[in-house]
Amino acid sequence: MLAQLQELVGQPWRRKVFQVVQMLHVLAVALAAWKGLAIVTNTESPVVVVLSGSMEPGFYRGDLLFLMKPSRPLEVGDVTVYRARNTEIPIVHRVLETHTAPKGQLLLTKGDNNPMDDIMLYNGARWLHSDQIVGCVMGYLPYVGYVTLIMNDYPMLKYIVLGLLGVSMLFERE
Repeated sequence: MLAQLQELVGQPWRRKVFQVVQMLHVLAVALAAWKGLAIVTNTESPVVVVLSGSMEPGFYRGDLLFLMKPSRPLEVGDVTVYRARNTEIPIVHRVLETHTAPKGQLLLTKGDNNPMDDIMLYNGARWLHSDQIVGCVMGYLPYVGYVTLIMNDYPMLKYIVLGLLGVSMLFERE
C-alpha cells in the first residue's frame, strides 16, 4: 500500500489531471443519461425505488420502478408515484377513484397492502391533484434497488463505498 501511495505521489501532474478528468467524465455521462431519460419519459424521476411494503404483493421493498408521465388521463387501477404537498419522499400507490376538475384530475389512491385510502397522506387535502403525479409505473426490476435502501439505511456505508471508488480510480493504471 505504501509503495502504491509513493507511486501515486510520484506520478506526473498530467497523469493526475487525466484521472480527475476521467472521474468527471463518468459523472457527466451518468447525469446526461439521467436527464435524457427524464426528457424521454416526461418525468423528473424516471426511476424510483420502492421504500415500503405498502404495495405488496405487487411491488416489494427494494423493487426498481420505471416511470413515465402518461399523456392520457389516469385511470382507476393505474399505479402512480406521487408527491404529497410539503413532503419530499414520493409514494407509490394505486389509483382508486378519479374525478375531472377544471385544473386537471382529482385522484384518490391507496397502497395495495394498506387497509385504508391515502387521504391521511395528502396533508389535509381531500384529493390528490394530477400535478402532484411524478409518473405511472411502466415496468420494474425486482429487488434491484435494494442497494439504494442499504445505502440510505446505513449512510456511513455510502461514504465508505464512494471513497473506495474514488481511491480505486486514483490507483487505476489505465
